[in-house]
Amino acid sequence: MNPPIIRKLLTGKVKKLGSPEAKDKMDREWESAIFKQSVEGRKWLSKTGLAGDEVADTKNHGGLEKAIFAYSTHHYDYWRKEQGIEKIGIGAMGGENLAVESLDEQRVCIGDTYRFGEAVIQVAQPRRPCWKPARRYRIMDFALQIQETGRTGWYFRVLEEGYVQAEQELILLERPYPKWTIAQCNEVMYRKKDDLALVEELASCPFLAESWKETLSKRLKGKKTSSSDKRVFGPNKN
Repeated sequence: MNPPIIRKLLTGKVKKLGSPEAKDKMDREWESAIFKQSVEGRKWLSKTGLAGDEVADTKNHGGLEKAIFAYSTHHYDYWRKEQGIEKIGIGAMGGENLAVESLDEQRVCIGDTYRFGEAVIQVAQPRRPCWKPARRYRIMDFALQIQETGRTGWYFRVLEEGYVQAEQELILLERPYPKWTIAQCNEVMYRKKDDLALVEELASCPFLAESWKETLSKRLKGKKTSSSDKRVFGPNKN
């Protein structure tokens, strides 16, 4: 099996789009930094992400446990050929910073630690897709499609800062929890909600991001969690 390679390194600035007077909700004003562009040469990777990169929704994106968002290059063909989204390609999923070849949700595990150029990065959580890619492609249920197919991508935290660039190999340094692939985490979050033994086991994984632990802990305590509608449909529908 080929080693994982970062084919593209991507950054972007916050943009304001749409019109506040638009009748169609999909055309109304919104802000996002999901329109990333590939960058050449070395970029500084800090604890909070790549130099020059921005996030619009700082409550739900960015931060230490969502420093960089990775997406498998193998998924773009699926969205183009199977779902007919012709414009989608590297950097066009919705905010990815790393386009990774030979790595996907079946092969990435929580706590996986990689050498990436001068930096050391660690897998923290799967991405929970939101309504903004749906707005970009005008597909109301796009976030649900991403979620249900398991082609979510994942986030890294940065353990050691340093310069990185495209076409570098990700060198696996440690895999402490091989059971908890990104795919399996998604299964527990969305499909096996009632398997409390699995929920408890995942929630106890020390390298899982705190936001995921909080959601799973509420489930264990029988507390009602917020509806996913706000996340997946947001102002596109409501």
